[in-house]
Amino acid sequence: MNFGGVMENVVTRSEFPLKKALETLKNETIAVVGYGIQGPGQALNLKDNGFNVIIGQRKGSKTWEKAVKEGWVPGDSLFEIEDACKKGSIILYLLSDAGQIQLWPTVKKHLNSGKTLCFSHGFAITYKERTGVVPPTDVDVILVAPKGSGTSLRRMFLENRGLNSSYAIHQDYTGKAFEKVISLGVGVGSGYLFETTFKKEVYSDLTGERGTLMGAIQGIFAAQYQVLRDNGHSPSEAFNETVEELTQSLMPLVAENGMDWMYANCSTTAQRGALDWWKRFRDASLPVFKSLYEEVAKGNEAQLSIDSNGKEDYRVKLDCELKELRDSEMWKTGESVRSLRPERENKNC
Repeated sequence: MNFGGVMENVVTRSEFPLKKALETLKNETIAVVGYGIQGPGQALNLKDNGFNVIIGQRKGSKTWEKAVKEGWVPGDSLFEIEDACKKGSIILYLLSDAGQIQLWPTVKKHLNSGKTLCFSHGFAITYKERTGVVPPTDVDVILVAPKGSGTSLRRMFLENRGLNSSYAIHQDYTGKAFEKVISLGVGVGSGYLFETTFKKEVYSDLTGERGTLMGAIQGIFAAQYQVLRDNGHSPSEAFNETVEELTQSLMPLVAENGMDWMYANCSTTAQRGALDWWKRFRDASLPVFKSLYEEVAKGNEAQLSIDSNGKEDYRVKLDCELKELRDSEMWKTGESVRSLRPERENKNC
């Protein structure tokens, strides 16, 4: 398929329908190891689509209880991690990056010849010198990476929509890795699947998370909000002009038809200002993005994640950092603004 003049390998659901995916994996047991961020969405979508799915999770953990509440049955479709790895012919490895490092010896010993190991992030394989995750040579190693949170994946599935995913093949021992990876991609609810590599997936993912998806957008929000507040604007006005209008009004227009269409459907004053200023923001942020990508490519960002996420007090420190965001005036104001949004009309009335 042509993307901006560049040809890419893309697989759509019309080209590889669910019926074909089910036939491809009809004799496979998919063991979803980890029920945290991506696990619930992917596992439930696969289950609802008719695949044979079991869950591997630590018994007694909060996520074990979450799995039980969401319909997984202990001893039938919910097992301890090691038991799930024994039973699964496809191991969908969805623990956190730190969790994957910690549990790798347990998972590896159950990767019998011909099994399939599937990731949703290229981290462990790409940075194998740092993670120690080196699969046996006689298994298929593939990747299906939904471009969004597990919550979004599940929500869009229930709305009969799909979240786009990338796919990659690291090892094709059986000669059937392509059919397997596309079948899993269709099964978890992908809109379409585009080809990548483990390395490119993790480089783009780490850059995006630290950049426009999360880190940069929070930084831009905070900067504009502060400038407006420093110049006497109320919290409500500052938040609406910084966050609410973007997320509720403009971004849906961009998603529908692109940035140029959104510009064309705003006031002429807004058009002129946006066209005059966007390149200044690009030029100001470009060096930061270049530096960010270099740090990702060097493995420094990966090492920082490994070092911090592996510490016993990681969750405590994380909660403190998230509390700083949550308790800031901007996001306290956001809480109030969200509470005032009118409820959607009940279309059944």
